[in-house]
Amino acid sequence: MGLLAIGAFARAVRMTPKALRLYDELGLLPPAAVDPESGYRFYHPDQRERARLIARLRRIGMPLAAIRTVCDRDPRAVAEAVAAYWGGVTADTADRAREVTALVGELSGAEHAAGAPAIRRAARTDRGAVRDSDEDVAYAGDRLLAVADGIRGSGGAAAARAAVGALEALEALDRPAGELLAVLAAAIDGIDETVRGLGAGDDRPATTLTAMLRHGDRLALVHIGDTRAYLLRGGELSLLTRDHTWVRDEVDRGRLTPVQAASHPRRALLSRALGGGRPVEADLALRTARPGDRYLLCSDGLSSVVSPAALRDTLAAEPGCGPAVDRLIELAYAAGAPDNIACVVADMIG
Repeated sequence: MGLLAIGAFARAVRMTPKALRLYDELGLLPPAAVDPESGYRFYHPDQRERARLIARLRRIGMPLAAIRTVCDRDPRAVAEAVAAYWGGVTADTADRAREVTALVGELSGAEHAAGAPAIRRAARTDRGAVRDSDEDVAYAGDRLLAVADGIRGSGGAAAARAAVGALEALEALDRPAGELLAVLAAAIDGIDETVRGLGAGDDRPATTLTAMLRHGDRLALVHIGDTRAYLLRGGELSLLTRDHTWVRDEVDRGRLTPVQAASHPRRALLSRALGGGRPVEADLALRTARPGDRYLLCSDGLSSVVSPAALRDTLAAEPGCGPAVDRLIELAYAAGAPDNIACVVADMIG
């Protein structure tokens, strides 16, 4: 196959000739041949894959120095490097989002102006008794509560951090309650695309996500996967989310009973997850918070091994959010703690 002139190659890989010249100078993408008289660059068609990888890495913001160190690795190693890079980006973004939220609140008094009830909260994750690593994320801010359960090792952990980190940035937005669902829906589309960029093929990471974004006494709930949100109100515990799992779908179709689903070998198989296949559709709902409400957000590392009755009794008995979180994780350990555990408990105060 013949060589492509720099202009034709640039069009084929959707780059500019200027970018190709820069990548040549940096040793990232040298041309296959250079005309000795004109200095004109020519590229082999086989170089298109490397050029497209460089372009994608640049689009996610990876520095050229880092790209130079990963481009020659095998695809799995590149995926791990991308996941590690993005984990650092999301951690930095989360730190800055917290600073922005605090600064906006201090300067504008927006929280008081919105008439929001006060909130007490606590969040914790635990590796569990069996797993070697922790792919769960739990976050409890003044306006955002969130849990995410990453899938497929370090890439899944990065996916969970990316999902929650992207939502943390929304804490600084001062939008009317009626717009919160639209804001969350748009954020989910962006998160799904980000997670898809963290890997490829059968090892592509994914994550579940359950979160609440608060404005005044209104709570916008977004949910994907089998992480859960519960409400304890008046001594009664209500499940606010529906698991996006194969067995839950089979129960809804009448093909399995709830008892059969609880012990089915495919009970952990997700039917929806961020980054997990076709474009994701999130469940969205807008709720009104009342003083005295207690919310629990958790991963299946808690909900799959601790009964709803035990969750209710613990949430009702422990007055502090921190002690409630600790006690719930103890219950998961008493049941064997076979998975990572993410737990957020939040109280609405009048």
